[in-house]
Amino acid sequence: MKLIIINGPNLNLLGKREPEIYGRNSFEDFFRTLQMKYRDIELEYFQSNVEGELISKIQEVGFSYDGVILNAAAYTHTSIGIGDAIKAIETPVIEVHISNTMEREDFRHVSYISPVAKGVILGFGLQSYELAIHSFL
Repeated sequence: MKLIIINGPNLNLLGKREPEIYGRNSFEDFFRTLQMKYRDIELEYFQSNVEGELISKIQEVGFSYDGVILNAAAYTHTSIGIGDAIKAIETPVIEVHISNTMEREDFRHVSYISPVAKGVILGFGLQSYELAIHSFL
């Protein structure tokens, strides 16, 4: 099985950025833990702060991978383009969020990803990514 985790803007700052919301662990450290735990899965990671790069990566993997785990971060609430990219591919996408976006600011209650995703996991911290992996197993 071949899965990719795609993270959007500012998630490169995990462990430093608003630790009361996002925790104190870097994503790179967490990702290494996932790779060790799920050795039978070919697990990749991509992060970008640039919307077009996220769309290009979704298109690149969208016909050859078994699944995409996507945390589009703030682009979740603004990017019709990312939603359209997900609609255009065959690979299923699970939308994940570290925080429970429904208990945050009102603008975070809108997602252009959810209507085209296979499912949504939010509010379980970094564990949200592992729950998404389990959804593909």
